[in-house]
Amino acid sequence: MGNKILVVDDEENIVKLVSYNLEQEGYEIITANEGKEALAKIEQENPDLMILDLMLPKVDGFDICRKVRKDGNTNNLPIIILSAKEEEIDKILGLELGADDYVTKPFSPRELIARVKAVLRRVDYTADEEKQEVLKTGAVELDLKKHQVRINDKEINLTPKEFELLSILIKHPGQVFSRDNLLGEIWDYNYHGDTRTVDVHVRRLRKKISEYSEQKHIITVRGVGYKFKED
Repeated sequence: MGNKILVVDDEENIVKLVSYNLEQEGYEIITANEGKEALAKIEQENPDLMILDLMLPKVDGFDICRKVRKDGNTNNLPIIILSAKEEEIDKILGLELGADDYVTKPFSPRELIARVKAVLRRVDYTADEEKQEVLKTGAVELDLKKHQVRINDKEINLTPKEFELLSILIKHPGQVFSRDNLLGEIWDYNYHGDTRTVDVHVRRLRKKISEYSEQKHIITVRGVGYKFKED
């Protein structure tokens, strides 16, 4: 049996459609139809990835994202939001709260599967990457094996996508990466959205870093992209 995926949606037909297609790919599927049940399943089942609707009874998807990212036991759980909410503000808020990807309904099952595979592949690669290598520049220390980031000797919690973003930038200090480059490197598929996804993740990463360091580490190169500033 492959990775365990939690599908959370209050529409039974969506749950059946997503579950069937993922099971055909060899994934183990568990389901929840409302927010409290989803939080309980996360604790009980320890899934490898969650596909999450936003408009849920009892506890909505936004609150689930907040709770998952604040909990030290679950803050690394990859989350793909699958929602009928297609306004830009909803997408940005979902990403701000720590979702790794955002898919709008109606959706293509094949595209959703591709995104699931991409997220899991990137998480697995990061976890196995470069044995015991520790990257350090000034106050920022990134442990690739332990998947930990410390700034001024204080550990900060990053989502898988934030960790990937920081690791790419810190491995190539001074090198400018375009938004398209970062989409290709981190999301690892032909992304159908736009490069604002990168901007949201950069903004969220900067905010977390700024809580522990006064120095501006991730620099915007106007009209081009982003780079990591060496100390």
